[in-house]
Amino acid sequence: MSTLATTVDGLKFANPFVIGSGPPGTNVKVIKRAFHEGWGGVIAKTVSLDSSKVVNVSPRYGKLMANDGKEVIGWVMAVSKIPVWAKMTPNVTHIEEPTAAALRAGCHGVSAINTIRSVMGVNLETLRPEPSVEGYTTPGGYSSKAVKPIALRMVMEIAQLIKKEFPGRTLSGLGGVETGSDAAQFILLGSDTVQVCTGVMKFGYGMARDLCEGLLEFMEGKGFETIDDFKGLSLPYFTTHADLVSRQLARKADEAAARERASMVKSDAEWDGDDFVKQSNALSR
Repeated sequence: MSTLATTVDGLKFANPFVIGSGPPGTNVKVIKRAFHEGWGGVIAKTVSLDSSKVVNVSPRYGKLMANDGKEVIGWVMAVSKIPVWAKMTPNVTHIEEPTAAALRAGCHGVSAINTIRSVMGVNLETLRPEPSVEGYTTPGGYSSKAVKPIALRMVMEIAQLIKKEFPGRTLSGLGGVETGSDAAQFILLGSDTVQVCTGVMKFGYGMARDLCEGLLEFMEGKGFETIDDFKGLSLPYFTTHADLVSRQLARKADEAAARERASMVKSDAEWDGDDFVKQSNALSR
């Protein structure tokens, strides 16, 4: 029987679904609600000994309607007594570089991706960018379903790096996860756990049940008993464009050769007056 229970960096999770850093994990009340609804874990948004330092403005979200850190980690690892995951920004050319720096600094794993730096738009009536706070704004983070393809690509790149250079380290994937099928794709590309943040803001904490049911349905349909049974199974199927061209040319050549062999006369009874010359040529060297 399939199970969603998994252990990552010594932490036991009832399921691989973790609420990502954001409003859904902003205080003890919502964190308790998350566990009550069945989430495997919760990542707190901001932790500070002085609450006055955490100041939010309103509005601070924009809805799009459509169908050296590297050093900070060393400080944290020097005093931490619990596993540490460093969250990777997608706003870089090669996400492997900050990932490698974080893992070299000693963190147990990484999570990816954070939101993508963006500008939501400009109001053509007021001529001010949005969302507007006292007439001004600042670039913010783009998230939800639109970032999933980008997140999957970066998760794949990080997973390949971990496999090659940092075996045993872990990866928590996030970016547009809203269904069990979404989660399965992140795990197939190397994620140990899967985080959700914007999804909770859209659908509520109760979506944990649907996520678990969807992922279990996938696992049982494929005969996987545990998360580890299919983690990273899709990674070997990434290659270079040059190799894709070579593979396709080889396949077409094989098919042509097979057609030629099939057209060759194998017995006297197969000779045909209409195609005699073609059949004869097929037998020549």
